[in-house]
Amino acid sequence: MGTTAKGIVESSRQTIADILSIDKTDLIFTSGSTESNNMSVLGMLDYTKTSGRNHFITTSIEHKSILEPMKYLQKYGCKVDFISPNETGRIKVDDVLSKISDKTAMVSVMHVNSETGTIQPVHEIGEALSKTHIYFHIDATQSFGKLNEELRNLKYDMMSITAHKIRGPQGIGALILRRKNYNRPPIRPLMLGGSQERSFRPGTTPVALVAGFALAAKLCEENHKKHVSGCKKIKDSFLKAIQGLAYQLNGDPNYCIPNTINLSFKGIDAESVFVALKDKYAFSNGSACTSGSFSPSYVLTAMGLDTERIHSALRLSWDYDTEVDFAEFVQFIKSQL
Repeated sequence: MGTTAKGIVESSRQTIADILSIDKTDLIFTSGSTESNNMSVLGMLDYTKTSGRNHFITTSIEHKSILEPMKYLQKYGCKVDFISPNETGRIKVDDVLSKISDKTAMVSVMHVNSETGTIQPVHEIGEALSKTHIYFHIDATQSFGKLNEELRNLKYDMMSITAHKIRGPQGIGALILRRKNYNRPPIRPLMLGGSQERSFRPGTTPVALVAGFALAAKLCEENHKKHVSGCKKIKDSFLKAIQGLAYQLNGDPNYCIPNTINLSFKGIDAESVFVALKDKYAFSNGSACTSGSFSPSYVLTAMGLDTERIHSALRLSWDYDTEVDFAEFVQFIKSQL
């Protein structure tokens, strides 16, 4: 039975590795992107002490599972630069590269922002960093399964992905640790107690979750065109439905995935929309991990948007086959203007 279970795990690992065009031995299963992100950042702490390179660069719009570990490193004497985007939500490549020094150990930038859907210039950053000694980490939580072709052509050392964003099971993800000159990034495990996952992640491997992750990844890859077309169709129908209303898009529409939109309706408080239509639609004014508090979005704040625009911001997302009628939503917005 153990041999059968191992076969399922390794076959699943190969499936995901093939999709990403990586060696399967570079893929470490974790409980999800939060753990993968924490491992990428906190796992570098020993390296900062032995190498003398204790400078990190990230952005102010990362997921909290990057931001909080970065702040934790500061308590141990590490220097961290948090780069803010412009009003479009995009990070400027030069703003990142200008902070590099001979003390820089790692740069971490998310591929797609979870609140605005904005695609960040990780390709350009990766190309520049590939010529240096600096390790580059990409949080691909929102892009894996959607932008696979781009992921296959990126230059990076570490990458976090998860299953539940592609209709896979919750509680399973992966960290890719690519080898450079035959050596993996100098990551130390966050937990001890076993040699599973090449000693990076001890504990009994959740075979069923791993298999579900691989199947979801395979289905996304096989049905990519259908998924993109369906998401674009829904987005176009939404934009058509709100024609004539006074709104502002939060994020660059030229660099945005088709299944997400973030916008502010002038004079409309987001919470009033949540309360009135919560039984009809699933709304958010932030990322899924923090939306329950209805607190102002730190992502939109970092973009430099004014307070009124932030408090009126709505984030909507869908999948290719989501059945939705925007008529009631539009009717409510019009009634509030």
